[in-house]
Amino acid sequence: MGCGSGQKKTPASLPSSNTSVDKKYNLDKIKLPPGFKLSVFAEVPNARSMTWGNKGTLFVGNRSGDKVFAVVDKDKNGIAENVFTIASGLNTPCGVAFKDGSLYVAEVNRILRFDDIENNLSTPPAYKVVYDKLPSDKHHGWKFISFGPDGKLYIPVGAPCNVCKQENPVYSSITRMNADGTGFEVFAKGIRNSVGFAWHPQTKELWFTENGRDNMGDNVPVDELNVAPRKDMHFGFPYCHQGDTPDPKFGDGKNCNDYTAPALKLGPHVAALGMRFYTGNMFLPEYKNQIFIAEHGSWNRSTPSGYRIMLVRLEGGKAVQYIPFATGWLQDDGKVLGRPADVEIAADGALLVSDDEKGLIYRIIFEK
Repeated sequence: MGCGSGQKKTPASLPSSNTSVDKKYNLDKIKLPPGFKLSVFAEVPNARSMTWGNKGTLFVGNRSGDKVFAVVDKDKNGIAENVFTIASGLNTPCGVAFKDGSLYVAEVNRILRFDDIENNLSTPPAYKVVYDKLPSDKHHGWKFISFGPDGKLYIPVGAPCNVCKQENPVYSSITRMNADGTGFEVFAKGIRNSVGFAWHPQTKELWFTENGRDNMGDNVPVDELNVAPRKDMHFGFPYCHQGDTPDPKFGDGKNCNDYTAPALKLGPHVAALGMRFYTGNMFLPEYKNQIFIAEHGSWNRSTPSGYRIMLVRLEGGKAVQYIPFATGWLQDDGKVLGRPADVEIAADGALLVSDDEKGLIYRIIFEK
C-alpha cells in the first residue's frame, strides 16, 4: 500500500548552541522585525506543506520526494525530538490535512487517509483511498489541501501547462468534497495554480495565492492574492492575468472586467505558496488575523524575486499593505540560502516556516 515502516529519526545533528546553529543554517543571514527570533525546529527532507494533528503532531508533505512525515516536539521546547516517516512510495504527496483523528494526504491524482494516526506514529496504518479521480498530470499536479469551515476538503487542480485552455472544468480550479470523498465539485475557477489557501478567522471567506504564468517577461504578470467569498467565481485564467492584462493568445475578445480581480497584486514570479492568517497570541496585537505568505522564489526571472516571508495587512476585510517580514534567503549576490514553502501557526503562537530547499522547518518567535 505504499506505507513506510514508521522509522524514527532523532535530529541529533541539530547543534545545541545558538552560535553553531546560526552558522550551520545561515540563520544569522535572515532578517526579521525587531523582537523576532528564528531557530530550527526540525530537519525534514523536502519539507513542503504542513498541518497540525489534534495532539500537537506536525505533519509534513513534500513535492520532490515520496514520503510524508510526522514531527514531534514532546517537551515543547521549540526543537523537535523525533521525525517519523508516516508513508513512502507515494506520488508527490505534497498536501496534508487533518480531521477527526485522520491524516489526509494529496497525491497527484488521489486523496489518501491514515486513520488514528497520532496514536500510531511508529507503526502507521495502511492508508485508505478516499478519492482517486483527480487528473494525473504532473505539470502543476502537486497539491495543497485543507479542510474549510464547512467541513469539506478543498483541493486545487492546477493547469497542466504554462497557459492553456482545457475543456475539462476541473482544471485551473479549486475543488471541494466531503471528507468521505462524496460530493466532489468545483468551488472556484479560472485559477492557474494555487498552492496555498486559508479562511479568514472572522468572515470565514476563502483567501488563496495564485502563481502567474511564465514567458510574458520579468514583471508581468504578478502573482496574486485572491478571495472567494462564494462558489462559482472566475478569476480570469487563461484569458486574463493579474486582473487587468489579457493573455496574448487566449485574451482576444475577452474583457478583464468580466472576471474577479485579485484582492492584492503580489510580486512578479515570486512563487507565492503557503499562506495563513495569524491566529496566535505570541506576536504583537497588530499581527492578529493578518496574512503571512511563503514566497518560494522565482525560477526563471533574470533578477530573482521572492525567497521570503511576506506580511499582508488587512483593514475592513481589504488587503492594504504587502511588506517583507522575513528576508535573507536570497542574498544580494544572488546566492540562495533557502526557499520558504509553507507557513503554519503553532499552539504557542510561534510561526513555523517550511524550507524544501534546505529540508528544514524554522520556528519564528517574538520575545518581548
